[in-house]
Amino acid sequence: MVAARITVNGKEAPISPAAPHTTTLDFLRERGLTGSKEGCAEGECGACSVLVARPGVNKPTDWVAVNACLVPVAALDGQEIITSEGLATAGEPGMPATLHPVQEEMAVRGGSQCGYCTPGFICSMAAEYYRPDRCAHAGPDSASGSASGSGSGSASASASADSIDHEHGPNGFDLHALSGNLCRCTGYRPIRDAAFAIGTPTDEDPLAQRREQSPPAPVATEYTQDDSAFLRKNTLAETLELLRERPDAVVVAGSTDWGVEVNIRSRRADCVVAVDRLPELRELRVESDHIELGAALTLTEIERRLDGDVPLLAELFPQFASRLIRNGATLGGNLGTGSPIGDSPPVLLALEASVVLADADGEREVPLADYFTGYRQSVRRPGELIRSVRIPLPLSPVSAFHKIAKRRFDDISSVAVAFALDVEDGIVRKARIGLGGVAATPVRALATEAALEGKPWATETVEAAARVLRGEGTPMDDHRASSLYRSAMLGQSLLKLYAQTTEAVSS
Repeated sequence: MVAARITVNGKEAPISPAAPHTTTLDFLRERGLTGSKEGCAEGECGACSVLVARPGVNKPTDWVAVNACLVPVAALDGQEIITSEGLATAGEPGMPATLHPVQEEMAVRGGSQCGYCTPGFICSMAAEYYRPDRCAHAGPDSASGSASGSGSGSASASASADSIDHEHGPNGFDLHALSGNLCRCTGYRPIRDAAFAIGTPTDEDPLAQRREQSPPAPVATEYTQDDSAFLRKNTLAETLELLRERPDAVVVAGSTDWGVEVNIRSRRADCVVAVDRLPELRELRVESDHIELGAALTLTEIERRLDGDVPLLAELFPQFASRLIRNGATLGGNLGTGSPIGDSPPVLLALEASVVLADADGEREVPLADYFTGYRQSVRRPGELIRSVRIPLPLSPVSAFHKIAKRRFDDISSVAVAFALDVEDGIVRKARIGLGGVAATPVRALATEAALEGKPWATETVEAAARVLRGEGTPMDDHRASSLYRSAMLGQSLLKLYAQTTEAVSS
């Protein structure tokens, strides 16, 4: 077994002697790369973000921004990352380095105040800078902007963006790329100006050129220090045999949940098994009667590969945490934790999804409605993995996802409601409603579904069903919301859906 190593800013470095639970952030800072900062240690501020070379959607390689505070450095064995320090181009001896175009725009537009969060913003912004889709849809004026590093992007970029929408610039920049980055000085306007002013990469840009080559291949990892181990196998079969031997192992993909446990609750594990690069868990297939989503595909990968083909998932993704989290989080992980406030279960319940569970003895398919058995409990047995999620086709034509939270983005939901309805000739032929945050598990609103099916899609029906929906689940009082508020939001969500569909039909 080759010693675990990671390539940082073009230079290879051994991971040893870091403990298996050591985060990438701590690994970098211990080596003097202090641009990445620890702010929250739970993936909510983005001060720690770095770029990782990952399999691309439209090119062989994508530069993907992730939270270095959550990812164990051992999980990046054999992989390639760029920190904020690695973006600038080194100058001749005795000469200063040349700023990266993103760094240049942040500097000339006053995007850095105290500077604590700036390197994280720059890494997230650089990931969007190199996104091929952004370059393909950038406006005609953007190419003459900061691609040369001159800081000469359109001075009216912010004003021009307002005439398009508030979250996309004329250069194609999607502000959701920065939804996981927090500025403590509230300097968002100049950061936004910088984002909307960056141009497109030049042909000579080495990181742009790197996208045309394959990313580092996954490597088998057996990293052990101080009687604890981080393990990655090459195949699903090998992984399932390992889990048969070590049913107590912690299974991780993006580590967006386990990383918080390590940082905030000081959790440690004797054995961690990574499944994020297993090819059998990274397939996305569209069959005649269902869509198969590999459990280790990140939410960003699913979002970009489906490209809106499942409208309910398309509504979910922008509201699921932040882009930084979605770049690592997986459906398998979100379902595997069994949290009653996870955002994907209500959507997948409304879509009548099932999960394919695999162990060393074979596979079985379980409807998601039967998967959850109690608070953070499921039918998944020791040694079993979620291999994929299956969504049956055809999809219901009327769908919506409503997330009620204290913040618009990057927040945990107080209530989450997903709808999927078949309405034909004004009659509700089928209704599927998934709920989160109102019981010990994600649940289907069975009574409300029954109150809708076979009835006219009309005000009287919807108001009666909304009263039923208010009584679904067992909402509780906590610091996020009261039980009365949660119940009220359930009923209101159905009324909102009806208003939205009526408005769409009339327009």
